Amino acid sequence: MTAPLIYTPAHPRIDASNAGVAENDIQQLFAQSASGSLLIDLSGVGYLSSAGLRVLLIAAKTAKLRGGKVAIASPQPSVKDIIVMSGFDKLIAICSDRAAGLASLQA
Repeated sequence: MTAPLIYTPAHPRIDASNAGVAENDIQQLFAQSASGSLLIDLSGVGYLSSAGLRVLLIAAKTAKLRGGKVAIASPQPSVKDIIVMSGFDKLIAICSDRAAGLASLQA
């Protein structure tokens, strides 16, 4: 099994102004690896808009097509609330830290 990829957003917000960059970064990670699974570390992200949710959805769909899955590590409470309220927690595992996220991807 190939080790999961890890993506840490460079910005403290994922919104319409930079969602395209985040999406492109994630797609580049997938293109450069045989891995189908991705851990997104949101510990440094304090705001996630609908554009950010779209980034998560596209990452999950890409991972699924590659036979993998996506997990989110260390989301701040406000970001976790947005993910849960949108129902995305049904598609993407939310984990307390990187170690838990990596474990969920390798299970």
